[in-house]
Amino acid sequence: MAKFLKVGKSQEEIAQNDAQVSEVVSGIIKRIENEGDAAVRELSEKFDKWSPESFRLTNEQIEEIMSGIDEQTIEDIKFAQTQVRTFAQAQRESMKDVEVETLPGVILGHKNIPVSSVGCYIPGGRYPMVASAHMSVLTAKVAGVKRVIACTPPIQGEIPAATVAAMHLAGADEIYILGGVQAMVGMAVGTETIAPVDMLVGPGNAFVAEAKRQLFGRVGIDLFAGPTETLVVADETADAEMIATDLLGQGEHGPTSPGALITTSEKLANETVEEIERQLQILPTADIARVSWEDYGQIILVDSIEEALVEADKLAYEHVEILTEDPDYFLNNMANYGCLFLGPETNVAYGDKVIGTNHTLPTKGAARYTGGLWVGKFLKTCTYQKVTPEASAYVGEYAARLCQLENFAGHAEQALLRVRRYGKK
Repeated sequence: MAKFLKVGKSQEEIAQNDAQVSEVVSGIIKRIENEGDAAVRELSEKFDKWSPESFRLTNEQIEEIMSGIDEQTIEDIKFAQTQVRTFAQAQRESMKDVEVETLPGVILGHKNIPVSSVGCYIPGGRYPMVASAHMSVLTAKVAGVKRVIACTPPIQGEIPAATVAAMHLAGADEIYILGGVQAMVGMAVGTETIAPVDMLVGPGNAFVAEAKRQLFGRVGIDLFAGPTETLVVADETADAEMIATDLLGQGEHGPTSPGALITTSEKLANETVEEIERQLQILPTADIARVSWEDYGQIILVDSIEEALVEADKLAYEHVEILTEDPDYFLNNMANYGCLFLGPETNVAYGDKVIGTNHTLPTKGAARYTGGLWVGKFLKTCTYQKVTPEASAYVGEYAARLCQLENFAGHAEQALLRVRRYGKK
């Protein structure tokens, strides 16, 4: 039976924080709907102290920014984007259009059609997430999206050059230095200077995530995202240093980022607690990582690997590292996760930054019903049908009776018209 050696904040406390965020975001959406660019500019000044002549970068500005970036940084960005592109292209090739003759003269099919326009949010602030450009902009372009725009906030009044480079190299058609809820709403609703998009994607803080939630329906979104989650499943073959490093390495994302350890070894659990405390004395981002671990960290002791699987599926975490003797057991049996990291040789940072799988993944239990961002999220699978006259008359008789069974007289007449017109004279 699972034994909780450490628990984080209650769901009630978390829900109370979420309600406060929701109210703020709702007010911002209404303001931008009513005031457009004026509201966007005022909010940018208020939150980012940023009010340029134009939020959108010109081609000349982008070229100037690119020329000032060192060659190693450009090479590193290109390396990461090559990995992301290669995997995304393989995913796209796995999605085939379908056409089949289900009855003589009845042709049914589907086509995978790219969304027309997408807005990508690239977080900034303390952690300018350059990699989010690869994951969103580039993946949308591989899917065939014609117009991809991207927003990222300024950092202390400066344009984040490396992030702009990544957006540009990924293929962004428009780049805006604009952050926060005002960026999300501007892209979704549109203003005098920003044409609205059909879909929003990308990670962000609690306010950005809530903006996506409230805008969903008006536009599509990749998924509902909350703070980064990391689960390590470990047995006695794992070591505490690696577990602590990988949990704190993700906990630095923010003070509300959950981290959990499920283990069959109480000795390893205790050693991990000691190792976490040791690393928090030297980790440069310990001010955030400590809060996330103390408030949202969990340790669950289980009797067997089979029980570890059950508890892991209950958590349904975004990132799941498997540090056990047989990692493939979880690959073959686990159902609820955003991305699996199998064995000690890999880790969440690889997925976040460079290896090629997408880092925009489901959180807050959403892994129970969805995977992460991939090319398929940018594609609409749309069906069609073609029918010969003879087949229309044949199917029409069945259709008419079934419509009448449901009291849909008008539906039935659609079918009967074809029976009369195309049936045997």
